Amino acid sequence: MLESLDAEGVRDVVALPLLLTRAFHAKADIPAVLAEAPPRLRIRRAEVLGPSPLLLTALERRLYEAGLTPADKSSTGVVLASAGSSDPEAIAVIAAIAREWRHTGWCAVRPAFASASLPRTEQAVLELRALGCARVAVAPYVLAPGFLPDRIARGAADADVLADVLGPSPEVARLLLDRYDAARVPVLAALGA
Repeated sequence: MLESLDAEGVRDVVALPLLLTRAFHAKADIPAVLAEAPPRLRIRRAEVLGPSPLLLTALERRLYEAGLTPADKSSTGVVLASAGSSDPEAIAVIAAIAREWRHTGWCAVRPAFASASLPRTEQAVLELRALGCARVAVAPYVLAPGFLPDRIARGAADADVLADVLGPSPEVARLLLDRYDAARVPVLAALGA
């Protein structure tokens, strides 16, 4: 792909990782691929998408689309279910997002992971039930359907509400544009634009 860009006369490229945390893919895989780019390409790498208040807004949008209302918020516990990672920084980011989101009025928010980390979605659902939350909702912190979101859905079997993945939401689109713009500004400055 990068070779074809070079062949087409493109010199300035913004690589926009569609990732929600700075885990292995962001730290190792993407830099390795970009390092193999033809030397004539000037590549700026945008930041990963998360964390961002826009993603919290998108998560709430998905919960409301799944049937919750703002009036349900104070009595509903939410499982923030991410793909998971063995990277401690990524796990800490998900835990921090859950803590932050809890302060927006939800009864409780617990992080959960589909792979590589604990707790799993089903464990977090049980924990919220044990806390006495009237309802338990699962909010997948993933961008698209697939194997790990399917695992999250199976773990949400005992929840009252399962939201859809973040997917094509206006908030995700805005965030993509923001990350792109932030990465391309230095390129434009270097070109004198």
